[in-house]
Amino acid sequence: MNRLTNNRLRQHIALRTILFAMLFIIATAFDSSVFAQGKRVPASAGREEYIEVEKNVRLHVTDLGDGQPIVLIHGWPLSDAMYEYQYQYLVQKGFRVIGISLRGFGKSDKPYGRYDFDVFSDDIKVVLDKLKIENAVLGGYSLGGAVVLHYVTKYNSAHIGKLALFAAAAPSWLQRPGYPFGLTAEGAAGFIQLTRTDRPQVLDNFDKAFGATETSLSKGMSEWLKGINLEASPYAATQSISALTQLDLRPELPKIKIPTVIFHGVKDKLCDFAFAEELHKGIKNSYVVKFENSGHALFVEEMEKFNTELEKFALK
Repeated sequence: MNRLTNNRLRQHIALRTILFAMLFIIATAFDSSVFAQGKRVPASAGREEYIEVEKNVRLHVTDLGDGQPIVLIHGWPLSDAMYEYQYQYLVQKGFRVIGISLRGFGKSDKPYGRYDFDVFSDDIKVVLDKLKIENAVLGGYSLGGAVVLHYVTKYNSAHIGKLALFAAAAPSWLQRPGYPFGLTAEGAAGFIQLTRTDRPQVLDNFDKAFGATETSLSKGMSEWLKGINLEASPYAATQSISALTQLDLRPELPKIKIPTVIFHGVKDKLCDFAFAEELHKGIKNSYVVKFENSGHALFVEEMEKFNTELEKFALK
């Protein structure tokens, strides 16, 4: 009987020993895992890809590189993705480059509500505030050119040291008294109606008129841009282009005191080269860079010149 009891006692002690050993192994492995993760250096720089500008509205932001900030605003109906080949170049050259997709476009939120130049400017201000950006170059393309012009006059160039306009749909996209450039009111109304009834046709028309010639953009480049265009909210696209028809920035141009560069394609069929000349007349501290072989797509048609001239301006 004593022998049986002793055997059971030894078995019990052996089982407890095995159990404690297993618990020790598990605890050691867990501690090592936690320790290893705690020591891991984060791969991310900690920058936000989405920034909330008002309740339930977040904008998509591409934020790459370090150094002098260059902030880029896209055209209609594109998104910050249009600057892919500017991001690559500028980061290599030591700049921090920030692309902001306006609400309603690209990967940004697309709420129901207003899509006008006050709203777009307010959103940009919130992003620059939150990112604590100072002395940036602010660049805007096409409709985005009108947006950045409105921003610097509304907010007295807050966060901005220089302004860059790329094929800007400004100072007025429509013909007005004393301004015989751009679309007629009837032409603009027809275009807006087409955005409501046949968006693929709008994009096809844009595609044909985008370059200096119908073949100046490769098929691959054209398809890439179409893909970006299709990410836009149809409602936002219509509302924003309608707001553009109401905008006349001519009285605002003398208020711009910061250095300004104006990039424009000589063969631009969507925003006449005369726009660039009018902007130059109205903005005292400005100069024009002509893109002799470009239409509206100067950022890809003459990519190398676009990138190097933007770098040169930023470094002045």
